[in-house]
Amino acid sequence: MNLIQRVKAPTPKFFKVLRSIGLGLAAVGGTILAAPIALPVVITSIGGYLAVAGSVVSAVSQVTTLNETEHESH
Repeated sequence: MNLIQRVKAPTPKFFKVLRSIGLGLAAVGGTILAAPIALPVVITSIGGYLAVAGSVVSAVSQVTTLNETEHESH
């Protein structure tokens, strides 16, 4: 299965929820990084980590697919 087929394949419900959480984390991190006021270094570092972690969680969750043969046997 190539990457395009994997992204288009159905995603299990748990990973859909996880993807949404990751997108939320990335949005919060991006908002902190783009804040128009000067924030302490600790807060901007946390914002960077949130953006990266949220992006990784979302990407991994998106390419996780439902294996039809395994799903039908349960």
